[in-house]
Amino acid sequence: MSISLDEAVDLTRTGDLWVFRGRSGPDRAIQFTTNSPVNHVGMALVLDDMPPLMWHAELGRSLPDMWSGTHQRGVQLHDLRDAVCVWANRYGQRAWLRQLDPPADAEMEQAALRTVARLDGTPFPSTAQLAWRWARGRVPQVRLPLPGRRGRSGPPVPDRTLETAYCAEVVAVTYEAMELLPAGRRPNWYDPGRFWSGDDLGLATGAQLGAEIEVRIPGR
Repeated sequence: MSISLDEAVDLTRTGDLWVFRGRSGPDRAIQFTTNSPVNHVGMALVLDDMPPLMWHAELGRSLPDMWSGTHQRGVQLHDLRDAVCVWANRYGQRAWLRQLDPPADAEMEQAALRTVARLDGTPFPSTAQLAWRWARGRVPQVRLPLPGRRGRSGPPVPDRTLETAYCAEVVAVTYEAMELLPAGRRPNWYDPGRFWSGDDLGLATGAQLGAEIEVRIPGR
């Protein structure tokens, strides 16, 4: 199944995921090492008085950050349509939409916005840091509740502070703050492939992510 970019933007709601697959050397390296068909993931934020936004992390700074109003590298909040077009036409990526069901509620949306306020502008890790942190994330750990605010379901929700962050960490920490992912797992356990349908995230509160819907991008 495929839909146009206009249709995908109209369908997108807060908490929906956008996943990307490219053909460059770095893209292939990420796909190979994570055993995944994708190499980038972002989360949508759809607010009443704003165009749909993309919350993600990347090395480039081609688009203005909608939170800070500047061009910056690292963790960024972009106009969703513009971000998808950059990833498709400049970086040569294919794009898919995965929808969250049920949709995020107002409390989840506020938790996501608090995460944006905390993480926006966090630098992207160097290649060496990225490889080392991803490898460390594969080491088994005991999942224990971490100190933090107490969520609706009871267990503490940790306040994540990251010195650097890559795309999957940003989505994971945001989903955790929204109480869609269980607390206690290191952010670097996640990679883009964890958000592809071939991997079971085990979302909390009965939430599910739909199958990938391929998005047709103008100019490709």
